[in-house]
Amino acid sequence: MNYKYKFKLSGLDCANCARRIETALNENEKIIKGTVNFAKLTITIETPLQDNVKQLVQKIVNSIEPNIKVLDEKEEIKNNIKFDIGRLIIGIILFIISLIIKNNIIHEILIIAAYLILLFRVLKKAIFMLIKSFSIDENLLITISCVGAYFTNNIHEGLMVILLYEIGKILESLAVNNSRKSISELMNIKPEYANLKFNDKLYKVKPELVKLNSLIVVKQGEKVPLDGIVVEGTCKLDKRALTGESNLVTVKENEAVLSGSINTSGVITVKVTELYENSTVSQILNLVENASDKKAKTENFVSKAAKIYTPIILLLAILIIIFLPLFSSITFSDAIYRALVFLVVSCPCAIAISVPLSYFSGIGASSKKGILIKGSNYLEAAASIKEIIFDKTGTITTGNFHDYALTILDQKYSQEEIIKYYISGEMLSNHPIAHSILNLFENKKPFKISNFEEIPGKGIDYTYRKQYIKIGSANFCDSKDLTNAIYLNINNKLVAKLLITDGIKENAQETIAILKKLGLNVKMFTGDEKNIALNIAKKVGIENIEYELLPKDKFELLENEIKKYKGNVAFVGDGINDAPALRIAKIGISMGSIGSEAAIEASDVVIMNDNLDSLIALIKISKKTNKIIKQNLVFSIGIKVLILLLSTLGLASMWMAVFADTGVTLLTILNTTRILKDNKREK
Repeated sequence: MNYKYKFKLSGLDCANCARRIETALNENEKIIKGTVNFAKLTITIETPLQDNVKQLVQKIVNSIEPNIKVLDEKEEIKNNIKFDIGRLIIGIILFIISLIIKNNIIHEILIIAAYLILLFRVLKKAIFMLIKSFSIDENLLITISCVGAYFTNNIHEGLMVILLYEIGKILESLAVNNSRKSISELMNIKPEYANLKFNDKLYKVKPELVKLNSLIVVKQGEKVPLDGIVVEGTCKLDKRALTGESNLVTVKENEAVLSGSINTSGVITVKVTELYENSTVSQILNLVENASDKKAKTENFVSKAAKIYTPIILLLAILIIIFLPLFSSITFSDAIYRALVFLVVSCPCAIAISVPLSYFSGIGASSKKGILIKGSNYLEAAASIKEIIFDKTGTITTGNFHDYALTILDQKYSQEEIIKYYISGEMLSNHPIAHSILNLFENKKPFKISNFEEIPGKGIDYTYRKQYIKIGSANFCDSKDLTNAIYLNINNKLVAKLLITDGIKENAQETIAILKKLGLNVKMFTGDEKNIALNIAKKVGIENIEYELLPKDKFELLENEIKKYKGNVAFVGDGINDAPALRIAKIGISMGSIGSEAAIEASDVVIMNDNLDSLIALIKISKKTNKIIKQNLVFSIGIKVLILLLSTLGLASMWMAVFADTGVTLLTILNTTRILKDNKREK
C-alpha cells in the first residue's frame, strides 16, 4: 500500500532547481512518485513508507539545494528576500566607495569584498553542486562569467553583471510571489472557522473538528464552512467562488447549502451532512491544488531539455575559447570574454519559470469561473479539441422535470401506491431523472425495500414484500408502448407509466453555435428514443445525433470518434452514468454536478455552475494560456539565440547578456500574469 504526503518548500527560488529535485525524488527507490510544484512551492510524495518520510525528503532535497527546508503542509514559509536586499545594498555601497577611493590597495580590497558579497549566494550554490553531485547549473555559469571578467581586466563589468543578476533575481522572486498571491486570491474559498451550536451556545471551532449531524450557525458575511441542510432561518448565498455566477441564491429550511458559499444576508442554522474532508470546498481545493501535478507535454519537454541544456552551453563556451583564436585573428583574452557573455545569456530561467506558472495561472483563472481542471495536461489539450460530444439529460437539457403525466394501467393500485413504488426505488439512484422524480413527489414517504439494483441505461429493480419491482424503459419493463415514459412493472406485469417533461438549457443553442464557429464538430449521444432525441437536437442546432444508446453503446461509438479525430475528442456528460465515456475521451467534462463525488472522480474537467457556456470559457482560457506560453518560448529563445550569436561575433556585452537572462525572465513572468488579468476583465 502506498501513502501520499504533501510538504512545503522554504527557500526554493529557482525553477530549474525544482526540476532537479523532482528528478532526484523519482530516482530514489523508496519513492514511487515525487512531484515538485514551483508555482506553489509544494512537494508531493507517494511512497510505501509511513515513518521518517519528511526526513527522507529533506535529505534528498538538500542533496540538490542545501538551503531549502522541507516544512509540514500547515507550516508558514519564511521569505529570505530581506536578507538578499540587504546584501545587495551593501555590495552596491562598497562598489560606489571603490570608485571614489584613489588608493589602489583599498580600491582592490573594496572591489573584491563587493564581488564576494554579491556573489555569495550564487557561488555557494555553484560550489555545492560541483562537490555534492558533480553537476553544473546556471549558478556555475554566472560564477565563471564574473570571475572570468575579473581576471580578464573587465572588473567593473563583471561586478555589474552579478549586481544586475541579483537585482533581476530579487525582482523575479517578487513577480513570482505576486503571481502566487493572485492565484491564491482566486481560490480564497476555504472557511477558517465554524460556529458550532451546542447547548444553545456558539463555539468558534475549525471546520475539520465538526462532526456529522452537528448544528452550525452561519451569520451574515461569513462563509458556509460545511455542506449541510438548513434547519432554521433564511438567507441569500453568494456562490461566485464555487460556480463563477454573480446572482445571489435564496435558501430556506430543508434546502441544501454548500461549503464555500458566502452568506450575504440573514442567519441560518445548518445540520452538517458531510465532514470537512468530504465537503464541496475541500474537494474543490484538493482538485485545484493537485492540478499542477499532472503536467502538460510542453512542461515535460522543457523539463527534459533542461537536463542537457546547461552542459551543452558550457561545452560550446569552451569550444569558443579554443577555436576562435585558432581560426581568426581574435585574441585568446577576447575569446574568453565572448565565451563569458555566452555563459551569462544562456541561463534557462525564463523558460523554466514561465511555462509551469502559465499553466498554474490558467487553472486558477478557470477555477474562478467555476471550471475545475484536474491537470495542466487537460488545460493544454482543451485548445486542440476537434470534436465535442454531448450527452442529453442534465447536459443539454436541465435534467429538472417540472411537469408529469401519470397513467395507471392496473386499477387495483391507487395513485398514492404507484407514486410510493416509484420514489422507493428512485431515492437510491443517482440518475438525474431519479432526482427529478423525487422532487416532483417530495412529500411522499417511501416503502422499506430490499435487493435494490441499478442497471445502466435501462432502469432499476428491487424487492418489496416479496414483490419484484422494475422501473425504467419500455423494453426493460416489457412494454410494447415504446414511448419515452418511465414504466412500473410489478411481478412481471405492467402497472403504470410516468411521463415527465424536461426543458432545454437557456444558453444551449447559443453555445452550440459558438462551438461550431470555433471549428468544432458537435454531436449528441443519448439513450432517448429517436423522436425525442431529434426534437431536442433540432432545437439546439445539432445535426449529428445517435439515439437509443446504452452506456456501452456510447462507449463503443466514442471509441470510433476518437480514432477518427486522432484522440482530439471531448465528451460532456452528467458525470454519473456516463463514467466510461468520460474516462476514455481526451477530456471528459461533467456538467451540473456540483458537490458530486462521482462527477469529480469520473471526469477531467468539472463545470460547477451547470452552464454550457462555461465550455466556451474553458476553450478560450486554454487557447489563451497556450498562446502566452508560445509567446514566452519564442521571445525568450529568440532573444537568447540573438545575443548568443552577437556574443560569438563580439557584438554583445555582458550588460546585454544580463538583460537576455533576468530581463527576459521578468518580461515572460509579466506576460504570464495576463492570463489572470484577462480573466478579471472578462468578469
